[in-house]
Amino acid sequence: MIQNEWYAVLSAHEVPDGRPITVKRLGVKLVAFRNKEGKICILEDRCCHRGASLGLGEVHEGCLACPFHGFVYDENGKVIKIPANGSNFKVPDVYKVKSYRTREIGGMVYLWWGSDFFEPDCEPVVFKDLLGADYSYSEFKDQWSVHYTRAIENQLDVVHLPFVHRTTIGRGQKTVIHGPVVESTDDYMKFYVKADVDNGQNSPLKPSEVKDLGNLNALEFQLPNLWHNIISNKLSIFAAFVPVDEENTVVYIRYYQRFIKVPVLKQLVNKLGIWLSIIILRQDKRVVLTQEPKYSEYRMHERLIQGDLPIVEFRKMRAKKINEDDNIL
Repeated sequence: MIQNEWYAVLSAHEVPDGRPITVKRLGVKLVAFRNKEGKICILEDRCCHRGASLGLGEVHEGCLACPFHGFVYDENGKVIKIPANGSNFKVPDVYKVKSYRTREIGGMVYLWWGSDFFEPDCEPVVFKDLLGADYSYSEFKDQWSVHYTRAIENQLDVVHLPFVHRTTIGRGQKTVIHGPVVESTDDYMKFYVKADVDNGQNSPLKPSEVKDLGNLNALEFQLPNLWHNIISNKLSIFAAFVPVDEENTVVYIRYYQRFIKVPVLKQLVNKLGIWLSIIILRQDKRVVLTQEPKYSEYRMHERLIQGDLPIVEFRKMRAKKINEDDNIL
């Protein structure tokens, strides 16, 4: 995993008031709970006393009590009470577990994944256009047995649509991919797609030859794990590809819309939208789970084509970040 990044790791509604939940993210067992102010706190899910899961414990006044011997942890992972030692016992600082910085933005929980020597000097970068109060959304999550890079690359792959999605968004057999046009920075990419039916063209247009970008479908990717399909100014699909470990990923898909605002009708449209998104996602999953190896990296034994430019750019961006991490560590 890339170090020193804010990762989307959970949907906020998954963490209830008054009860912890356990998840595995970025290869680590974690426990999440809400403090007295409702802020989501995330700790390592292992009591420092005897190694029991804190996720089986209880939340009292915003603190988490271990189910084994009642050690009470605050939101920073510090033990503030050891019942066996009495209520007046001053707990030494060594009684603690690792805590993680979190932010809740737009109903997603972001976790700072960084080295102990690196303090974050930034906040999570999100797709701010989706945070407006006029947007509503529906959500679905799915577990994939692949490294998160494979799941991400599937959403950057503009060539597969007429084959994997021939009964849904790939209808029309537009198999010739012009460009794609890719605009990127160190951690952000926006790309534009133009597809045509094969009429015997000698070759697809090069990126520099593709015009009228404003009329083309635009997609965005933000390192380390966010994706956004801008279908129109009132309709978008959002995805977070959350690393569970080196072989598993949780995919969060959201259907955002603001063209229907009447309460009951709005919910119905959102349900229909996420239902179609699930069908499309499962079409992808059926194929992606067969890819070998289960992860991707900058240099692989693959024969890429011009249509794979967004994938190539993603691999470059990720490789550069990994190299920066190696230099820091």
